[in-house]
Amino acid sequence: MEAISKRDCTILRDMAKIQIDIAYSQKMEEIKSAWETHGAFKPSSRPMILINTSSFENDIIPPLMRCQSEEARKIEWALHRNVVNHTLFSDDTVVDDTMSISSYWYFTLFGLDVQFDRSNGLAYHFIPYINDLGEDFHKFGKSRFGHKTDIKHDIDIRNEIFGDILPVVEGPFTPSAYATLELLHLINMEDMYTAMLDYPELFHKMMEMLTVDFLEYFDMLERENALLPTVRSCPLPQGTYCYTDVLLECGINLKTKDVWGYMDSQETTGISPAMFYEFIAPYYNRIISRFGLLSYGCCEAVHNIWDGFLAKLDNLKKVSISPWCDEDYMGEQLCDRNIVYLRKTSPNYLGVGVNLDESALRVHVNKTIVAAKGCFLELIQNDVHQINGTWEKVRRFVDILRECSENHVK
Repeated sequence: MEAISKRDCTILRDMAKIQIDIAYSQKMEEIKSAWETHGAFKPSSRPMILINTSSFENDIIPPLMRCQSEEARKIEWALHRNVVNHTLFSDDTVVDDTMSISSYWYFTLFGLDVQFDRSNGLAYHFIPYINDLGEDFHKFGKSRFGHKTDIKHDIDIRNEIFGDILPVVEGPFTPSAYATLELLHLINMEDMYTAMLDYPELFHKMMEMLTVDFLEYFDMLERENALLPTVRSCPLPQGTYCYTDVLLECGINLKTKDVWGYMDSQETTGISPAMFYEFIAPYYNRIISRFGLLSYGCCEAVHNIWDGFLAKLDNLKKVSISPWCDEDYMGEQLCDRNIVYLRKTSPNYLGVGVNLDESALRVHVNKTIVAAKGCFLELIQNDVHQINGTWEKVRRFVDILRECSENHVK
């Protein structure tokens, strides 16, 4: 590993001081208190606003970088990532009094390593193993899963540099099962759809194998004591947090029933609800039942499967309301229920054009405010890969969301 110079160590220590100062600031105490109120589904909850910068941080962080060595710059980037939302955008991102590094546990469906072609820049194409389920079913083997990354070295290095200022700890992760996405890595979407018609028994057999393997993966996580409490600012997929008052806040030897879980099924958005209920829902139900609490959905339109699937889940606590979802209908379903209306605003406003179309954005957000009347609301911005402008554009975006959300009625 490349040595980190005294100069770079000083820069990293100064950044650690910035993070710890923010973490203990009055403003951050107010944000944390708002999240706790929101996570406990209290009537005084206000709409929470979050910007996921991970997909466009190359537009934000590089001008802020000062370290020289590759290793130091990797750590510096992580420190900027921890605070940039607060310092530049003033959203409801939580800045903690620790630096958290999570272990990486892998799951390789049916033992088939994902093959893809990324020759076209940002876009990529999965190279399928399965073209005809009947002819290629024999390619499926037992799924592989386990621990991929030892994070102790990374934790020790960072603690040696600035642990006396900002402690570095192992962080929790949210068990997730991206089941139909895993299938799409192995079979084209059109072939997956037609397989339900051409080989219904084999498709069910495939889903049974997938389900058993995911459940065994969760068993392994429990045996290896890999699960840590998922509460407060623990990241939850889709750019939100795990704030709740019903799960364990501390402890060891946790089970999946003690933590949040996440699932979605974007890849089945092209099939009918009836086909979803027949070929997907029974297997999803078995996986979902393992979680203590559930956050569901990504970019799919969940209103189509609400009545026959999602509405029946006892542990559902957050549901994604994407730009393709009937937000009025979902507002009616979630009104006065302890389930978060996790609204993903359209990425077009930040991602298209140099200047923010403020009037159009207000119309877009105000429609959500009306639709989500009586709901516990989160406004989440995901899926922006470039902002075509400066960070001030994002800050103004947050300001407008904040102004519109003042009209939300709980």
